[in-house]
Amino acid sequence: MVKLEDAVVARYTYQGNRFELLVDPRLAMELRKGKEVDFEELLAVDEVFKDALRGERQSESLVKEAFGTEDIKEIAKRIIAKGELQLTTEQRRELREKKKKEIIQIICKNAYNPQTNAPHPPARIENALEELKINIHEFEPADEQAARILKELKRILPIALDKFEIAIKVPATYAGRASAMLHEYEIKKQEWQNDGSLIVLLEVPAGLKAELIDRVSKLTHGEAEVKILNKEA
Repeated sequence: MVKLEDAVVARYTYQGNRFELLVDPRLAMELRKGKEVDFEELLAVDEVFKDALRGERQSESLVKEAFGTEDIKEIAKRIIAKGELQLTTEQRRELREKKKKEIIQIICKNAYNPQTNAPHPPARIENALEELKINIHEFEPADEQAARILKELKRILPIALDKFEIAIKVPATYAGRASAMLHEYEIKKQEWQNDGSLIVLLEVPAGLKAELIDRVSKLTHGEAEVKILNKEA
């Protein structure tokens, strides 16, 4: 069981009434992500409060009305999933930093520099975020933030979102291993030839084009045929 001094408040409001729990912040975040947690470790106290910091308990009738149950585990799941966590400054900083790395990874994967036809390095994207003073929200999905941030990045970086169609023919000698690797990407079509070679048509984000071509070249020792057919905006 988490100690009271280490617990944070999880708060949910229903019809103007507050329902609060004292929880372990790390386990609360795990539960919020859909993971299984030990509720004995999660909760500092098996009570639902009106004001947790003052120790004012919420009435049982209001708890039953709001959640339809008196099961503290089910109540905790609802409060943590739909409510807000009163995290410490340090906890929020760590979450924002982790989210920023996810956003940068998404941008580097899906966007590229149209002037060089190469992806922007992560450090360049991170420096641009700092220059633009972009706010990262710790609980908003990274892909949603990345889509919004890309529009801001265009103010100071040459950046474009494209997908490339790439046709690859792999000699029979390497076809088996290449097939497993190529299935890590989005395959639109594949054909096994009578001689054992493999022809694959893929669609890849711009930021992964160079990586894909390099991986295919290394795996086949440069014997694969690679053609960029077109790119879709």
